[in-house]
Amino acid sequence: MKITRLETLLVRPRWLFLKMHTDEGLVGYGEPIVEGRARTVQTAVQEVEEYLVGQDPRRIEHHWQAIYRHAFYRGGPVLTSALSGLEQAMWDILGKSLGVPVWQLLGGACRDRIRVYAHCGGGTPEQAASAAQALVDQGITALKTGVGRYPARAIESQAFVEAARDRFAAMREAVGPEVDLAVDFHGQISPALAIQLARALEPYHPMFIEEPCLPENVDTLATIARSTSIPIATGERLFTKWAFRPVLEKQAAAVLQPDLCHAGGILECKKIAAMGECYFASLAPHNPLGPISLAACLQLDACIPNFLVQEYVSLGEGYLKEPFTLVNGCIELPQRAGLGIELDDEAVAQKLGHDWKGPKTYHEDGSVGDW
Repeated sequence: MKITRLETLLVRPRWLFLKMHTDEGLVGYGEPIVEGRARTVQTAVQEVEEYLVGQDPRRIEHHWQAIYRHAFYRGGPVLTSALSGLEQAMWDILGKSLGVPVWQLLGGACRDRIRVYAHCGGGTPEQAASAAQALVDQGITALKTGVGRYPARAIESQAFVEAARDRFAAMREAVGPEVDLAVDFHGQISPALAIQLARALEPYHPMFIEEPCLPENVDTLATIARSTSIPIATGERLFTKWAFRPVLEKQAAAVLQPDLCHAGGILECKKIAAMGECYFASLAPHNPLGPISLAACLQLDACIPNFLVQEYVSLGEGYLKEPFTLVNGCIELPQRAGLGIELDDEAVAQKLGHDWKGPKTYHEDGSVGDW
């Protein structure tokens, strides 16, 4: 079997889909993307096409090593995200060629269903509580929210901390103690403020705090982790197993959140999961992206023993011929070959083209804020 061409599709709202075509008619799907830099990653995929065309797509590890190591300037968000989508497509082709789901090729299933969590918007405490209750009424058993106003100052007022606490408290009261509530600081909170917020939120038992500070300084993350009883989660902006090593060695996080579209793909994230297992860390893969990304995540979630919960924003309605469905807050173990999905090409054709960029945030004094 040989790869014949790579096809990329800019798909609204902000996604980049990949189709890897072969001479045997099999097509593999992947989602190589950096949010807000879709065209940059699209170009990176095109640059790798010269190497991949004519190659057997089933030599996944070999091609991963060649694409990663033959670039003198290795890694980073753009190159690793391009590689991630390509790797997903190769696994899809391998599974389809053998007639089995990818999870079967990675050691078999550890579970029968995959628990997911949904995003819950902000607003007043009453609005946040109502939104959380509405999701729970739909069968969702785990939610994630933010802390309110962004960007926050390095040192915030008492009112800011109390407002974040009151929103979270209202959500907890609305959904009760059985529903898991996580909170995402999005790397927009200073370490000192993160410690203050964690202390205020502790009585309401968050499932985890995500990215309590920017990921560049692992020692700072470890300091925050030691300051609170709330589990710390990080990883959406870390690339490959090498970036996760110091996080684990310094025990800076209890929950790892590699993004299968950024961190190196399915097998690389399975290696990260195995590293985490040695440190008793759980995996909650990051996924604010499309249905191909979700399909890849589910294959990994199925076969790792230390899986915690899966993020999702789309089940594929309007993109897949057969979207995923939720049953009691879970997605059943995928049974179809490869990634187990088929794009609805006619529906996707109606959503082609975007130039999505992330928001540009500024503080009240006009200085640049983090997003």
